[in-house]
Amino acid sequence: MDLFSRSWTALRTAVAELPDKDFERQSGCTGWLVRDLVCHLIIDAQDVLITLVTPAETAPTVDAVTYWNVENQPPTGEDPLDALTVRLAAAYEEPRLLTFHLDDVGSAAGRAAALADPGVRVSTRDEVLTAGDYLTAYVLEWTLHHLDLIAHLPDATEPPTEGLARSRAMLEQIADAAFPASFSDKDALLVGTGRRAPTDTEKAELGELAAKLPLVLG
Repeated sequence: MDLFSRSWTALRTAVAELPDKDFERQSGCTGWLVRDLVCHLIIDAQDVLITLVTPAETAPTVDAVTYWNVENQPPTGEDPLDALTVRLAAAYEEPRLLTFHLDDVGSAAGRAAALADPGVRVSTRDEVLTAGDYLTAYVLEWTLHHLDLIAHLPDATEPPTEGLARSRAMLEQIADAAFPASFSDKDALLVGTGRRAPTDTEKAELGELAAKLPLVLG
């Protein structure tokens, strides 16, 4: 729960610190500008709020790791929901409106997470899991999108080191394999999820794991 809060606060702070011109730069998400990614974060925050107040009575069907679906193809930005996000982001017109909405809804999501009982079962995406597992899954979401946010912004603040480490551990569980010790947590996440291609040296170090990559999470 605490790591969710630290990762989410760091991501929202990184957005708040961006100059207006950076909202028009490319993000690490194919087909999305930074402003589109920020709009997606607003939708994510709404999802957190909705899920935490959607109780379930049945047994959990997934946990923080199995919550994630592994897709076959990386997103192209042309999916209807992705395209809708782009249109919504453009409708804000000014970066300050996006940052205001993210701060407003994002702060509420952060407070809801802090108040949540980690053992309570909640429902989302036709699955049931504990609130604690749901919020742990979102550490990976926040960390990956923080990397997407700063992909072309070398001076922006990076995700918390503990969030990077926990996200790497979850990705290794999803892959059912460990990344080489020579890989930093950041590089394991970027290469592992297809956000950048491995170098020849990295591919050799990955060995059999290279055949499983990228892990496109949805």
